[in-house]
Amino acid sequence: MTQTIIWTIAIITGLGIILAVVLYLVAKKFKVEEDPRIDEVEKVMPGANCGGCGFAGCRAFAQSCVEAPNLDNNYCPVGGNEVMKKVAAVLGMEVKEKTPMVAVVRCNGTCANRPKTNEYGGYQSCRVKAQLYTGDTGCAYGCLGCGDCVSVCQFGALSMDPETGLPVVDEEKCTACGACVKACPHNIIELRNKGRRNMRVYVSCVNHDKGGVAKKACKAACIGCGLCAKTCPFGAITVENNVAYIDYEKCRMCKKCVAVCPTGAIHAVNFPVPKVAPEKPAAEKPAVEKPVAEKPAAPAAAPKAPVIDAAMEAKLAAMDPEKAEKVRKALLAKAAKAAEADKPSAAPAKEETPEAAKPAEEKKVEPAAPAAETKKE
Repeated sequence: MTQTIIWTIAIITGLGIILAVVLYLVAKKFKVEEDPRIDEVEKVMPGANCGGCGFAGCRAFAQSCVEAPNLDNNYCPVGGNEVMKKVAAVLGMEVKEKTPMVAVVRCNGTCANRPKTNEYGGYQSCRVKAQLYTGDTGCAYGCLGCGDCVSVCQFGALSMDPETGLPVVDEEKCTACGACVKACPHNIIELRNKGRRNMRVYVSCVNHDKGGVAKKACKAACIGCGLCAKTCPFGAITVENNVAYIDYEKCRMCKKCVAVCPTGAIHAVNFPVPKVAPEKPAAEKPAVEKPVAEKPAAPAAAPKAPVIDAAMEAKLAAMDPEKAEKVRKALLAKAAKAAEADKPSAAPAKEETPEAAKPAEEKKVEPAAPAAETKKE
């Protein structure tokens, strides 16, 4: 019995040693050499593992950067240009800066613009709802309102507005990872350039129905009339499948398309409000001085014309907002100087009237005295 136990232990021990040696030799034979720079690149990554770069995670992205000849096709949307500069420093490469992007919800279908036609009582998921039917409103292309985009956002940049029923993007928190774009079954969320000073112009509608059908389903839908495309002087707008689209690479943000859109489907975001208030007092001054002026009314009629007419206002709208504000202030200052120059010319006319009356009174008094003396004599 004792010998059996000893032989069993010996055989098992021998098999263990033999298998360990075999595994060691196999590991040495098929060992995969990994570039140590992958670990260095992974350390500078944000570690979100969101997949916005197109890879499974940050390590897979780091491996792709190490193996690639350049970084032109690799970009981390979460870390942005700062992280990519660190990656380039580790790998000894150069990287081109890219324009920051942000998620944009292209749907005007608020509760007021797009009334419900039925009630949905199923599982609250946009993807499930889209598989069952077109939605609980007359628009088959708009937001379904279940908030799949909110649930997939890892950075808390999306929230549902209870008043409008649409998702709202927090620009400060959005990293443009693209998770919400992939989660939306109707593709109403798009990644667009943030624009200069976060100003953007875009068509907030993806409805492909014809104008009458689209307008009936939503008051603020794009009807594909093409007025915006005809008005745009830069060729940034195209109309395909009954809906307009603005190319953010070509758009100069002149906002002419916003003014001509009949349904308000085009949105201009984060633009400064023009200050037009100082124009009114400058135009009212000549009107007050008009009754004091004498017969030659030709010079007094000139200030009636507005300081900034409609043609000049259109030119200012096409300029950069800061430059337009400087030009507007210069025109107003010029008009104010012209109004001050006209005041002294009218002043001497008022002062001469009392002096002119004195000699007239003296002439009437002097001849009356000798006439009275002759009667006494």
